[in-house]
Amino acid sequence: MQYRTLGRTGLRVSEIGFGGAQVGIPNYMERWDPAGAAEQATITEALNHALGIGLNYIDTAPGYGNGISEEILGRVIGKRRAECVVATKVRDYDGKSVIESVEQSLRRLHTDVIDVIQFHGGDYPADALDTILNGGGLEAFRKLRDQGKVRFLGFTAELPSGGVSQLIATGAFDVMQIRYNVMYQGGCDFINERGAMREAEAHNMGIVIMRPMTSGIFQRLMRRGFPQLSEADLGAFLLNYVLSNPFVDVAIIGMRRAEEVDRNNAVSDDTAARLDLAAVHDRFYPRL
Repeated sequence: MQYRTLGRTGLRVSEIGFGGAQVGIPNYMERWDPAGAAEQATITEALNHALGIGLNYIDTAPGYGNGISEEILGRVIGKRRAECVVATKVRDYDGKSVIESVEQSLRRLHTDVIDVIQFHGGDYPADALDTILNGGGLEAFRKLRDQGKVRFLGFTAELPSGGVSQLIATGAFDVMQIRYNVMYQGGCDFINERGAMREAEAHNMGIVIMRPMTSGIFQRLMRRGFPQLSEADLGAFLLNYVLSNPFVDVAIIGMRRAEEVDRNNAVSDDTAARLDLAAVHDRFYPRL
């Protein structure tokens, strides 16, 4: 497992992060369904295995199954807290809701401190920004940090926007999580040398990537035209592309099986396969 420094937090984090979104999918995680219980056991095994080989960044949210993801991952985190960098989120942005959400997450995660707390957002329109910056959201984050219940402040974003740029420009946030992959380049434009990831880097923020594997969309598209390509080869290609980006600190991946953890770890360790993305995106690069 390879490690990077999460911006100004100074945390040494595994460049592969354990994503909790799939853990909370209701079809898998119905609390009293026998199949759901079996699925929970395999996820617990996968997370324990991931921690055992050095993966340390765990990302979840109350919104993943209405707390189910936090509960399942928390059973492992509570027993192995010293090995984990724990990141979760809040769904609502007003101060009272933020405090209540974090208190509930602390209980579900079986910990007394969250390493990275994040506003769970999309593109941050004006009303959301106003609530965060003037309606008590950011103030609540700071209060929780002063109380020692959270360590670092962040936000997640589906896409770059004016609102995202404003959050970065405040200098109040230590970490940004944003969607970026081989299909979706908006977060980091190599051709024009622009994008939210470059803005965040200029503020020495940690940069975490969601959907590095395109949520399966690229794989389905490629299989239509090239049915001989294997799922494993496509996945390795996509992950290596994201890890080749020098602005990326952590790539969050949903993993429910120990073998998935090993497969992604192998890509992390294959540093010789990294790409020169600036050259790849050069419009005047000589044709192959």
